[in-house]
Amino acid sequence: MDIAAPLPPPHERQKRQAALRYSGFRIIREALTGHKGWGPAWRDPAPRPAYDYVIVGGGGHGLATAYYLAKTYAKARIAVLEKGWIGSGNAGRNTTIIRSNYLLDGNEPFYELSMQLWEGLEQDVNYNAMVSQRGILNLCHTDGQRDAYRRRGNAMRLNGVDAELLDRDGVRAMAPFLNFDDARFPIKGGLLQRRAGTARHDAVVWGYARGADRLGVDIIQNCEVTGMRIEGGRILGLDTTRGFIGAQKVGVAVAGNSSRVMALAGMRLPIESHVLQAFVSEGLKPLIPGVITFGAGHFYVSQSDKGGLVFGGDIDGYNSYAQRGNLPVVEDVCEGGMALMPMIGRARLLRMWGGIMDMSMDGSPIIDRTDIDGLYFNGGWCYGGFKATTGSGLCFAHLLATDSPHPTAAAMRFDRFQKGLMIDEKGVGNQPNLH
Repeated sequence: MDIAAPLPPPHERQKRQAALRYSGFRIIREALTGHKGWGPAWRDPAPRPAYDYVIVGGGGHGLATAYYLAKTYAKARIAVLEKGWIGSGNAGRNTTIIRSNYLLDGNEPFYELSMQLWEGLEQDVNYNAMVSQRGILNLCHTDGQRDAYRRRGNAMRLNGVDAELLDRDGVRAMAPFLNFDDARFPIKGGLLQRRAGTARHDAVVWGYARGADRLGVDIIQNCEVTGMRIEGGRILGLDTTRGFIGAQKVGVAVAGNSSRVMALAGMRLPIESHVLQAFVSEGLKPLIPGVITFGAGHFYVSQSDKGGLVFGGDIDGYNSYAQRGNLPVVEDVCEGGMALMPMIGRARLLRMWGGIMDMSMDGSPIIDRTDIDGLYFNGGWCYGGFKATTGSGLCFAHLLATDSPHPTAAAMRFDRFQKGLMIDEKGVGNQPNLH
C-alpha cells in the first residue's frame, strides 16, 4: 500500500486552490483578457496504484463523501471512481428538489442536517449550485390527510424545523391557478416548508467534484469496478477497467447499481432497483412559486430558471437497470398534473428521462459498515437521494474516517431489518416499490 506516489506538498495544493477560486474580481479580469485564464474545473489524473480511501461512484453522494473526507476530516490519498463521466448517472436525472419535511425520528434530523448544508453549500464549495429556497407545498385533499400533515408538521417543529399548516385560503393566496373545486380532489389546505426548494442537480456534482479536486482528491472517470479483492475477511482493493487499485478502505455509493456492485463482494442487499421517470415541459413564463405536490396522487412539480416545468410521479413498478421508462407511467403522471392544474394541458412536453432508484425494504437509506473489514456501503435512497446529497456525504465521510456512525445517521444500519427497527416513513410495509 505504500507504493502510491505522494501527493503534492501542502503549499502547492494551496497555490492550486487559490488559482482555481472563483470570484467577481476574477470574472472581470478574465472578461478583460479574453477568458484565456480559465482551466479545467478538475484534473483528469491516471489512477495511482493505491489509496487510503477509494469511493466507488462519482455521483453526488460519492463526490460529497470525498469532499468532506478531505475537508472536514482532513484525510488524504482519496480517489473517486466513476464508470462513466461526472454527472452521467442519477445526479443529472432527478427533479432537483431539496427539503427536510419528514416525520420519523430516524429521518428528520438527518434531512435537516442536509438542509442546513444546502444553505451554505455554494459558499463552502465556491460554486454556483443554483440553490433556490422557494419552499415546498404538500397539498391535502381530505380531513384525514390534513390531520396527518398536522402530525408531520408538529414532528418537524419538535426537531427545530420550520413548518406551516395552511388552510384553503392560504393555499389559494400562494397558488390561485390550482383546481380547488375538483369534485374528486378538492384542495383543503397544505403543509408548507419555506426553507425547502430546488438546486441545479448537475451543478451540485460539478461543485463537489471541483471542491474535492482542489483538496487533492483524484477523480478518475471511465473507470468501472469489475471485481473486489478480498482476503481473510478484509478488502485489499478493486479490479477496474483501468487496472487494480489498492485501498485501505472502500466506500460504495452507486445508487441504483448498488446490488450489482455489492454482488462483487458476495453480498445480497435488501434493495431492489426500479426506474423513475422525470419530465420537463417547454419554457413558460414564471408560474410555479416553489415546489408543489399533489396529495391525491403521486405528482410533484416545480419550475426551472429556464421556464420549463419539471415534474414526476411514481416509479415504473418493475425491476430494471435501464435508464428509460414506459408510457403507462407517463400517462399517470400527466393525469395527476391535469387534475391538479388543468391549464398545463396546453403545454408541450419537451423531454423525459429515467433514473435507477435503489429502493430499500422500508423506504429509508443505509449508511453502514459491512461484514467485510474495510468495506462500507451507502445506498437505498429510494426517492430521497438528491435532497440527501449533502448530509449523505458528510455522514458517510464520518463513518469512513471514524468507523462510527454519524449521530444523525445512527438508525440507518443494516441490522435494523433484523431487529425490526424499520424507518417506514410511508407506513406501507416491506414492499420496496411502494415506497
